[in-house]
Amino acid sequence: MKINETQRINAVNPYKNNNLANHSITGKKGKRRDEVQISAEAQELLGTQRVSTQDQEVRNKKLNELKQSIDAGTYHRDARQIAEKILPYLK
Repeated sequence: MKINETQRINAVNPYKNNNLANHSITGKKGKRRDEVQISAEAQELLGTQRVSTQDQEVRNKKLNELKQSIDAGTYHRDARQIAEKILPYLK
């Protein structure tokens, strides 16, 4: 049984050889680094998702008021308004 084939000597790590060849072509030393670019639209969306603490306090206050009115049984919504909001999703 022959263990060391002459054809397999350079095939030990083809990825390493390929990586070294790429660096010699580009002239860069060291490893390449990945780069991420975020578009202006994506940055704008990220900015709108962040809620300020003042907005969060107002939201929590309104939510607590709604919870209290539901618990007390005084919260009522017009069925027509609810139907108008649901209608576009049913089309």
